[in-house]
Amino acid sequence: MVAEKRFVRADEVETIQLDWGTLKWMNTPELTGSEAFSAGVVLLEPGKGHERHTHPDSEEILYFLSGEGTQTIADEERDVGPGEMVYIPAGVEHSTINTSWEPLRFIAVYGPPGPEAEIRDLAEATVFPPGEYPDA
Repeated sequence: MVAEKRFVRADEVETIQLDWGTLKWMNTPELTGSEAFSAGVVLLEPGKGHERHTHPDSEEILYFLSGEGTQTIADEERDVGPGEMVYIPAGVEHSTINTSWEPLRFIAVYGPPGPEAEIRDLAEATVFPPGEYPDA
């Protein structure tokens, strides 16, 4: 069966919790049938972030909604905040760190999809079914 969901609400998708934050993948091949990209909302807790890593086969864009952080792409580092977008080529090391007292919230997009499934399958990831959320 091919997924054909066109409108997606946050309470309709699972929540993935890691030690550095929470993710909700709102567009995946399994959910919408999208073949070209996946997208989700990421919430990094104050002082937390994900260390330098790569996505060998996927490009990535991040669009920052709220909070403040530091974005590193290869050897370039910049402060980022609401209304800014960054592009990360496939295979390039990068990291995002929340430098604020409040959560850093952004949209992550991968093209083609794939890294979102790898994140979900990490041993340290706790997956909550749709409608269930981590304890505050």
